[in-house]
Formats: sequence, structure tokens, C-alpha cells
Amino acid sequence: MRRKKDFGCWRRQQRRNPGNLVFFGVVGFFFLVNWWMVSRMQRESSARRKDQSVSLISKLPATLKQPFPEKQMHYLKIGRPRRVMYTRLLALAAHALADGDSKPEPHDLWKETLVPSVTWKPCADLRSWEPSDGTNGYIIISANGGISQQRVAICNAVSIARLLNSTLVLPKFLYSNVWKDTSQFSDIYQEEYFINYLKADIKIVKELPVELQSLDLEVMGSLFTDAEIMKEAKPSFYVKKVLPILLKNRVVHFTGFGNRLAFDPIPFDLQRLRCRCNFHALRFVNKIQETGALLVERMRRHKSRWSLLEHNLLNQTSKSNHNSKAIQPPKASRYLAIHLRFEIDMAAYSLCSFGGGEEEERELEAYREVHFPALNAMRKNTKMPSADILRSEGQCPLTPEEAVLMLAALGFKRKTNMYVAGADIYGGKSRIAALKSLYPNLETKESLLSPSEIEPFRSFSSQLAALDFIACTVADAFAMTDSGSQLSSLVAGYRIYYGDGRRPTIRPNKRRLVTIFAKNYTIEWKQFEASVRKTVRQSKMVQERPKARSIYRHPRCSECMCPADS
Repeated sequence: MRRKKDFGCWRRQQRRNPGNLVFFGVVGFFFLVNWWMVSRMQRESSARRKDQSVSLISKLPATLKQPFPEKQMHYLKIGRPRRVMYTRLLALAAHALADGDSKPEPHDLWKETLVPSVTWKPCADLRSWEPSDGTNGYIIISANGGISQQRVAICNAVSIARLLNSTLVLPKFLYSNVWKDTSQFSDIYQEEYFINYLKADIKIVKELPVELQSLDLEVMGSLFTDAEIMKEAKPSFYVKKVLPILLKNRVVHFTGFGNRLAFDPIPFDLQRLRCRCNFHALRFVNKIQETGALLVERMRRHKSRWSLLEHNLLNQTSKSNHNSKAIQPPKASRYLAIHLRFEIDMAAYSLCSFGGGEEEERELEAYREVHFPALNAMRKNTKMPSADILRSEGQCPLTPEEAVLMLAALGFKRKTNMYVAGADIYGGKSRIAALKSLYPNLETKESLLSPSEIEPFRSFSSQLAALDFIACTVADAFAMTDSGSQLSSLVAGYRIYYGDGRRPTIRPNKRRLVTIFAKNYTIEWKQFEASVRKTVRQSKMVQERPKARSIYRHPRCSECMCPADS
């Protein structure tokens, strides 16, 4: 009864105030029209994006429209075509590159952004101590991971051997079911050169003495795993915890040894020894040097005069530096290298999503179950950030689409010679199609080398990574896509150390970039271009090594380099 009474009162009020009915009618009509217009715009926007995607893909070479060969894994097919991300921005980039052929490139595109007050030169080869006699015992290291992790572990072990006055046994490499590589030290680096170069610092032998080879080091307490050594442990840890066992048992064995030595605080000469190991003592074997020189020569379209960087990395005796000079054109072409850290292991470990929907989620989950069981166990017991949060925080690797959009926005012309480093890109050729459509002069080690030239390396991921290391390090400009990639970090450091300020490295701030990419449906190309350039310019500048940061990535410090006028 009360509701009927209230409704009757409301009806009498409306008859006395007919203007209210008119007002509510107008408001209702406005919302109806607004809903119709928004829904229409969304349908048209969707249609435009579809048309742009078709237009973009129609420009691809016929070879890139074919499905990528399936990788023989029983739990997934990583070569399936993927939905292209950012189709609208890619179409805008294609137009911008076409219009920009006749325009000059930005003046600082191929230059390193320097702090002008001081120039630096390599000097880690300088020594101020006597050789160690290594009489306290033997250190064995079995390094895990790929070539980058192994390289860092080797140089850290060299410093530990000096710290403990011990003899280093030539490092071994653990087999990984991720990398599936049986390569050992002598397959990648020159043994004799390594031993002889560092003999003024430490004693190195190829094998343990016979009387120590049959010892059960785990039972003796001489085996140290990564679980027993904190990450970036201080030198004092090794003196207090490891040295007594070394003196007692005459041998200790480090397994894994990933990033198990701090960068600060550490004695000056010990830090310099790490630099000396990385930038001077580790020299690739001849077959890697010669094939790497071929990659560089073919990217430049002919031979060029070698700088200090090439001489150190490739060795002036490489055959490729001497053959066929008479038939080469007089001027070298410069090239850009980009490391696409977008293999399936990175995609799976990142816990990010990359536009592939439920199918992608199932594939990456299957890979994690096989290769990253510890990560899966942690996810069951710990609340992990969502894929959206990870992306907003800049924790996800750049996709090939994001990488090519960044390069186009920076001003690299369509005709730029581009070397793409990395193993099998997750998603196959449909994923890399965006790069090839915008930059047709795109090459990889597989496209540059003949089947017979690449065959000796095909089953060895670390040796293939060494070829990428060379091509990226020597490039006139290098672009990282994941700041957490150790290979990219080592390449960037090598370019700083030997580059003489002429080897720029693009280090994108992914957290800032993701806010720009988030506007992909509305942002205009000029605004996108300006935003990306501002972001990259801020991170491109090379400064002195920040405290506690890696000397392998930031060698511009007094332990590794010296002022040029000193």
C-alpha cells in the first residue's frame, strides 16, 4: 500500500511539473544516441585495424607467408603462426618509412651519447702484482647456463683462484636440457691462449693431479652448489668459508657458480683481473673467429678496415681478413644489430603474455612444466604478479613487433642493413614478419652463411651464440630488447671497452616504452616517434659504472679503463 501511495504522489507531482518529464526524456535520448555512436565507432575501428593488418601482411615476401617448420618437441609447436600485434602502428610505421627515404636520418642515430668531460681507453691488461703460485690447492668450476653465464662464471672463478692463492683447473661446462649443448671450454675458447695470458696472475692446469681425481668431493665437504653460496657473495665469504676447506682437502668444486661474486666491495686489482679475463684472456677458437669475420664482412657487403675491437675479437690472422681484397668495393656499409631475446625459454620464464591467447598460455605452461619445474612449484605456493602487472612494470621482453616499432620511431631507414641475433624466435616466421616487412635488408647467421659454413655449429647453441656475439659487438649500432639478457649486457660492455666512443648501444627503458605502446589504438605516428626518441635518448648515454653494478656490462671505471690522457 505504501508503494502505491508513493507512486500516486509521484504521478501528481509530474502533472504539476511537466518540465521534469521533458528533462528525463532528453537525457534518455542523449544516452541512447551516444551508445549507438560509440558502438558504431568500435565496429569501424575494428574493421580499419583488420584492413591495415591485411594491407601490411600483403607486403610480405612470399617466403615469409609460409608456416615456419615445426620444432620437434612433443609438448608444443612453437612455429605456429601468431596474431600480429600492433597492426595499426605497424601500418603507420610502414608509411613513415616509405615517406622517410628521402629525408636525412637523425644526426645522433649512429653515435654514442657521451659525457663529454672524460674519454676512456682500455687498460685492464696492466698489472701491479706478482704471479700467484697457487699452492693452497685446486679450484674446479662446472659452469651452467649458456655462453654468457659461463663466461661470467669463468672470470669470477679466475678472481677467486687469485684471492685464495689456488690453482684453477680449466673450467668445465654443465649440460643443460634447455641449451642441449655438449660444448666444453676448448670448443669455444683457445685453451693455450687463456692459460698463457693469465699466467702472470694465476696458475691454470688442464686436469687435477691423478691422486686427487678419484676423491668423492661431496662426501669430503668440498662440493659447493649455488644453494650454498649466496648470490654476489663478498670476497670475505670465500676467505672464511671456502679457504679452510681448500687447505684441508686440497680441492674444492663449485657447480653452477652463476653470479656468485659481488662487484662491490672488492679489491681494486681483483676487480681488474675480472676485466682482464673477460676483455683480454677469453679469445674464441679459430673456426668461430673466421666464421664471425665472414658474418661481419657480408653484413658490410665487403671487407673494411679493422678497428681495435675487430682485432681483439676476431684476431688479425683470421683468413677472412686477407682473402679476395681485390674484388671488394671501396666503401663499407654500416649495419645495425639487434638481439631479439624472444626464444621460448625467455617467453615461458617471463610469465608474460604475448597476444597468443589461450593456445599460447597452454604452450608456455607445457614448456615450464618440463624445463622450469622450480618456477612452477613456486607459483603454486606464492602469489605471483599477473601478466598485465609484469608488462606495466617493464618485466616482459620486447616482442619482435615492439622492437621494430622502436627502431622505426628512432629513425632507422627502411634500407638499413640489419642483423638479427637470437635462436628460434617464439612464434616462428609469422612473428618475425613485422621486421622483414619494414626492413627487407634483414639478415641472420642462417641467411648469411651457406649450409656447409653453418653446419659445424648447428648442434651447439653456445657456439652459435658466439657467432651472434661477434656480429652484434662489431655492429655500427646495437639494440638490446631485454636489459636482463646477459648476452646483450656482455655485448654492450665489450662495445664500451673497445669501441672508443663510436659504438652506440640502444638500451630501451621497457617500463617507459610500455606506457607508449599502451596508446597504440589512438596515438599518432609523430607523437609516438617523439616519445620513443625521448625515452631511448635518456638511456643511451654511457656513464661511469654505478656502484655494485656489473663490470662486464659497465667497464667504464678505473679498475677496467683509464682516462685517455693518462
